Amino acid sequence: MTAPPDSGVDLAPGARRAPEGRPFALAARGLTAPVWLWMRAVGAGLLFATGAVHLDLYLTGYRTIPTIGWLFLLQVISAFGLALVVLITGWRIAAAAGAGFCVSTLAGYLVSLRTPLFGFREVRTTAGIVAGIVEVVGVAALATIALRSAAPTSAAPSRPAPQVLSLRGMRVAAGVLVVFAAVALGVSLAATSRVAADPGAFGARLETSTIGGMSVLTDAQGFTLYWFSQDTPTRSACTGDCGAYWLAVTGSPTAGPGVLGTLGTVPREGGTRQATYDGHPLYTYVGDASPGDNHGNDINLNGGTWHEVLASGGS
Repeated sequence: MTAPPDSGVDLAPGARRAPEGRPFALAARGLTAPVWLWMRAVGAGLLFATGAVHLDLYLTGYRTIPTIGWLFLLQVISAFGLALVVLITGWRIAAAAGAGFCVSTLAGYLVSLRTPLFGFREVRTTAGIVAGIVEVVGVAALATIALRSAAPTSAAPSRPAPQVLSLRGMRVAAGVLVVFAAVALGVSLAATSRVAADPGAFGARLETSTIGGMSVLTDAQGFTLYWFSQDTPTRSACTGDCGAYWLAVTGSPTAGPGVLGTLGTVPREGGTRQATYDGHPLYTYVGDASPGDNHGNDINLNGGTWHEVLASGGS
């Protein structure tokens, strides 16, 4: 019987040689497998988290925004799908795709903070900040999975291959990308006000316009005005993040042609006064990109339902 070729590695008495094609360093693999499983769980969890944030935003109002709405739905589906593939398979290509997803989503958020994207300008909110942080950490975790070293599959020592040098370069590039993303997020959030525009910039002159066959109240720029189901005639219930999406019309209101309801004001935080119409505090919606839009009508967002203000004073 011919003896098997010598591999150059002595085995302990009674030990069995690893089958062909199996990782040789079984002990080392046993030590690192739990670590990589944990990393897969972290990477998948971060993808689930960013998907959950986008799903919440989609269900609570973003679905009404043209283009942005279906893009948010696509992001949700992509995030959950990639998370499942990363968790179950640990494939490098899936992890790389997940890292790319986080980068592109973060880039879209940062761009929309500065300038309208698909006709919609984002505002700085707690949900957006959390999503941005999750995406930066997600890039780091998923890139680590995608660029991990393969376990050795042969007992014979091998020479460094050109791919090893390329892998090192990709790791450096990934590290630079993570640092750049973190710095860009921090700088953008620091330079961006919580509210996208000064609510008083348009003044408090109230006018009317026909939108969707109805005569509705607008501000001086022609943007639809809304009232909130949780407000009272003496108090606005829309504060914090709510006020970033629904911009209060401030200042003493004046009536334009066709505005026949009762005008007034209610106090807001910071000492400003918010204009009211027939006892309803007035708002514009950040999702309305241009005069004539009424994307905020009859949607449930920030704890209550929003309605356009009819010029007749009805809901």
